[in-house]
Amino acid sequence: MCLARSWVSKYGPVRKVLTQPFGLWAFGLLCFPVPGSCFVSSVLCGLRCSWPTSFGLGIFVIFPIFNYFCAGASYSPVLQKETLQRIISTLASKNDEIHNFIDMLNQTIQNVQINSSNVISELDDEFDALYSVLDEMRGSMASTIQQEQARKIQALQNQLSNCSNALESSEELLELAAQSLDIKDPVKFSEAARQIKDRVTMASAFRISLKPEVSDSMTHLMVDFTRERHALQTVKFLPVPKAPIIDLAACLVIDNCITVSWRMPEEDSRVDHFVLEYRKTNFDGLARVKDEQSWELIDYIKATEYTLSGLKFDTKYINVRVRACNKAVAGEYSDPVTLETKAFVFDLDNTSSHVNLKVEDSYVEWEPTGGRGQEKVKGKENKSRSGASPKRTSIGGKAPVKGSRDRFAGESYTVLGNNAIESGQHYWEVRAQKDCKSYSVGVAYKTLGKYDQLGKTNISWCIHVNNWLQNTLAAKHNNKTKTLDMPVPDRLGVYCNFDGGQLTFYNAISKVPLYTFRMKFTQPLLPAFMIRCGGLAVSTGLQVPSAVKTLQKNENGLSGSTGSLNNIAQ
Repeated sequence: MCLARSWVSKYGPVRKVLTQPFGLWAFGLLCFPVPGSCFVSSVLCGLRCSWPTSFGLGIFVIFPIFNYFCAGASYSPVLQKETLQRIISTLASKNDEIHNFIDMLNQTIQNVQINSSNVISELDDEFDALYSVLDEMRGSMASTIQQEQARKIQALQNQLSNCSNALESSEELLELAAQSLDIKDPVKFSEAARQIKDRVTMASAFRISLKPEVSDSMTHLMVDFTRERHALQTVKFLPVPKAPIIDLAACLVIDNCITVSWRMPEEDSRVDHFVLEYRKTNFDGLARVKDEQSWELIDYIKATEYTLSGLKFDTKYINVRVRACNKAVAGEYSDPVTLETKAFVFDLDNTSSHVNLKVEDSYVEWEPTGGRGQEKVKGKENKSRSGASPKRTSIGGKAPVKGSRDRFAGESYTVLGNNAIESGQHYWEVRAQKDCKSYSVGVAYKTLGKYDQLGKTNISWCIHVNNWLQNTLAAKHNNKTKTLDMPVPDRLGVYCNFDGGQLTFYNAISKVPLYTFRMKFTQPLLPAFMIRCGGLAVSTGLQVPSAVKTLQKNENGLSGSTGSLNNIAQ
């Protein structure tokens, strides 16, 4: 990449060429059209560097964060103002970082004080039990901890003082820079801008370290008296376990389970157990302090491997970290690892569901008086509002989203998912209540009509369960029905391969396939549900089960039982 800027000097047109940046520096040339004797000047970190040029060429070096002000060039106040605004933005950002770091330092000091106090308290409890023997050693050990506390607090306070001074200087410079923006005289403004830039490049805010010099964990914590009771003269502090190392290659994410494997950097026979923590996140990489979920904890793990099961993958990633514990204290956490947790997540759309359906997130229930109840309420509203047109509201209490589709009506007791499928392989499950008499589970195009029932059009596919007189199971599409000679499962699994043109229904418990539709999908699909009497609970955030993947690899399709209902979807 090459950047260039041109202007007119007393020697004629001048062209400044910037080459590819190298590290933190960029190199360039000032090119004059005729040979001559001149000086090319640049301002870098408060230094003015000049080189005589007899061949019309001048070499300069610039720092990439700041634009430089060339003494011999006629920069317009607009360019200088833009440069100064970038400097102010950089300073403001740095100030925010320092503020956050100061808060962290203060919290670290508090943690050191709390942790050291807790350690001394626990140490006192142990010594109280063996006071007659250990009285002599008690003072020295407490003194060691207090010295550790004093040393760490002193180091943190020194660092805190340096940050406060840097912040004070930076805020003063920021205020001066803001005032300079109001200078109308171009000469004075240019001079003020150069002075501010010179001070910025030497500002202490860019030289201080934003990493605590010490941690809030104590080096010397507790002692294990189990074996030392018989040899009190050899009592030593129990060392803090080192941080484990998570083996990312051995970690496995499958069937909504996460298997985490780790090892100690070196053998430590004093390690009693491990603690694993995990949290869901939508960020890949460094952790964000804001908008992050809290860590979930799994304690007393004896092995160096653990499997988290029954997870709902409703975020893109999961962070995992591990710490080792001996009988006295827990060590530092391992470096967290980020594992991808891809899954299809959706809620039920209560803004377009039938008025007889009560919808709450992933649960839908049929209410026979839902529609009539609403009509009565609307009638009262009409009377009380002197003819004002009533607004349609959902049973769930949420107002319909502006621009959403019409509600299903008539005999189409339907609710759709709020997340469309446009590619890939996806899986979700549905469990019906025991008193559920009639329901359908499937997919449909967004263009499904408000009076259309699932399976009775060429843009919807479903499995229908009828429990009115006897339990029956049937596949439906385009107003055609295929009765399935198999028991109705307690839980239905739905597998959709959009790109492969396949929709398969499974017994979600045994993973036995019930029916497969094969077609070419031409529009995005929405999960669709139709229910009369009872309720349905939908489980999303599920990976495609490994058993289903294996069946898909080996299965050629149930062509003999599905051919009559398959087609190319329009």
